[in-house]
Amino acid sequence: MSRPLQIIFFGADAIALPLLDWIAGEGASLARIIAVWTQPDRPAGRGQQVVPNAIKAWATARGLPVFQPEKLTESARLELAAREADLGLVMAYGHILRDDFIATPRLGMLNLHTSILPLFRGASPIQSAIASGERETGVTLMRIVRRLDAGPVAAVARVAVSAEDTSLEVEAKLAAASVALVAGALPLLRAGTLVFSEQVESAASYCRKLAKEDGGLDFAESAHCLAARVNGLYPWPACTVELAGQTIKLGLAEAWADIHGGRPTSGRPGEVLGADAEALWVATGAGVLRLRKLQRPGGRMLAASDFLRGFAVPAGTIIASRAMRELVTRRTV
Repeated sequence: MSRPLQIIFFGADAIALPLLDWIAGEGASLARIIAVWTQPDRPAGRGQQVVPNAIKAWATARGLPVFQPEKLTESARLELAAREADLGLVMAYGHILRDDFIATPRLGMLNLHTSILPLFRGASPIQSAIASGERETGVTLMRIVRRLDAGPVAAVARVAVSAEDTSLEVEAKLAAASVALVAGALPLLRAGTLVFSEQVESAASYCRKLAKEDGGLDFAESAHCLAARVNGLYPWPACTVELAGQTIKLGLAEAWADIHGGRPTSGRPGEVLGADAEALWVATGAGVLRLRKLQRPGGRMLAASDFLRGFAVPAGTIIASRAMRELVTRRTV
């Protein structure tokens, strides 16, 4: 049997940990991580302490060389070349790779992008897919080219998105799916039989980097649109509403076409219609938005029933709408 592929991994997000664990364990006969490239240590959390990211921590615990260049200069490329890797494998790295970097490993570089390409190319594919109301997304294994997420595709693993999935649940599904995807592709790559197909450019869509300002909700939109937005943007940047002068973070929502059991079925957009043991009900432009998890400043995310025990929101309260910025475009970049 030929030796395992010598892989340099490029990534900075914990979504790749299941894949790295698989390569270090069951996949060891197919591939071996010989070095890790990740982002520089940065301040994180409320205390803004400088801490290593999850990928650096994983590599350090296994005694692997770790490189954290702020910029991918020529000296960084020479460092990469000195490792004489067979393959570069990229997942959520955060740097745009130059052509000379891409060509340095013997077999080039492959990327795991968390959408079904060519949909949701760009910086926020998981959040944008959920916020757009998709009921399916996936992970795409592709060759890296200079254009953003436009390389030819080798394989796709698809996962379902339920109405109660936030980006946390979908990210976990995609992390698991990436393992099976790579496990199936590596033997073909070693044999030289992994087939790549060009993407359909006319079907491409793009999602941008998210910002705190994306957390607004316009209650003139439909309940289905708003629930998807709340779930897709949790835990960050998270949708928020103003109640009693406080900024309340939303952690889970669902849409109902109407309200049953003799309760009001409509109201002004943003009007609180009441609550039950599971949710706070808010009127929208079409249907009722059920807010199921809420969080006060400095508090914990709570189920609606627990939240409302300490924070009364009377029926008839009007929650002000805010602009909802577009997350996805279909223009060519």
